[in-house]
Order: sequence, then structure tokens, then C-alpha cells
Amino acid sequence: MSSHPLMVFDLDGTLVDTIHDLLATLNHVLADIGCAPVPTEAAQAMVGGGARLMLERGLAASDKPASPAELDQLFEQFLVHYHTNIAVHSRPFPGVLEAMARFRAHGWRFAVCTNKLERLSRKLLDELDLTQHFEAICGSDTFANKKPHPEHLLKTIAQAGGDPRRAVMIGDSRTDIDTAKAAGVPVVAVDFGYTDVPVTQLGPDQVISHYDALDAAVAELLPS
Repeated sequence: MSSHPLMVFDLDGTLVDTIHDLLATLNHVLADIGCAPVPTEAAQAMVGGGARLMLERGLAASDKPASPAELDQLFEQFLVHYHTNIAVHSRPFPGVLEAMARFRAHGWRFAVCTNKLERLSRKLLDELDLTQHFEAICGSDTFANKKPHPEHLLKTIAQAGGDPRRAVMIGDSRTDIDTAKAAGVPVVAVDFGYTDVPVTQLGPDQVISHYDALDAAVAELLPS
């Protein structure tokens, strides 16, 4: 087990601003079945549970019921389109790479724990030239359980060679906060991500509005 402290990031809405590429794919699929596009403001509350759940929420918002077989087909269309268009507009959030550099200089290591499929997570990080920063990249299908099950976070920490007692989770939604609490890991919530409920109402240990504030927030949780 590593002696290095570990910072575990959620991906969509926390590490990378992916909403425009996700929404473009969702609306591409919805247009094929005659649905009006979902606006950005509505889409932000649809992210966090993975692509399939986002699609289900998009169909519900469009009042377009789908059978399980139809949903399977639409989900495959979603994955194909998104895989090809995964990093057209997606970019790391302001200040996150600079914050990681500061923490790395003090011995920290990093991992990703996301409900995005692992292969899509790796492709996104590859295209943004971010993969090399992470000891582990664990998606919704990496283990038997995904967030908010604590196993997803705990196994991500283990795969990265970390120790839950020296780890912190960074997330943007109830899913991340509930996962961290269940795993006994402190959690910093960013308030600029994708959530239908303000993170200040969800009980994270710390809330930040920019990655410039991450150092102070983490120092409160894991004193050196």
C-alpha cells in the first residue's frame, strides 16, 4: 500500500466539463425518434448516473416511453455517437490541472472513480491528454458495483495503491457525496458541476467554487 495520499476525482462535472458533448449525443439520439432537443439547463441534472440513465431521463423529459428493447437500441446508438464525438467541446475545469500539480509536488497521487463506462472514460482522458496523471481510472463497469455503492470508491483506492484513511473524494453530486460517506472517505464537493440539488444541501465535508480553493479545503480534512 502506497504511503502517498490519494485524491479521487469524479469525471463528468468534476474533473472535466463534458455537458455539451453529452447533450449533443443525447439530442442526436432523441432527434432520430422525433423528440425536441433537451436544453442545457435541464441536461445538467441528467448527468451522474452514467449514459444509460441520462438517456432514460432524456426520454422521460421528452415524454417518450421506450420498451427495454427500444432502450437497449437507443443506448447503443448513444454509445456509438458519443464515442466518436467525446471530446469536441469537453475540457478540464479551470484550475484543476494547476491544483493537481500543486498537490503532486507534495506527494499526492490521483485516481478517477466515475459512473461513465471505463472505456469511454479512458478515451475521453486520452483525447484530453490527461490519462498519465492517474494511477487508476475506474468506471461504472470496472467492478461489480458502481457509485453510490462504497465498493466502487474503495476498490478504486485499492487499485491506485492508496489507503482510504489517506484519501479524499472530489465530486459534484449526491452520488459522489453518498459514495464517499458510505466508504468513510472525506469528500469535497464542487458547486459548478451537474446536480439537480445544490451540493451545499447534500452534506459534503467541504464545498469549493474553484480549484484555487482546493488546497485549503483538503487541508481541513487531511492535515499533513
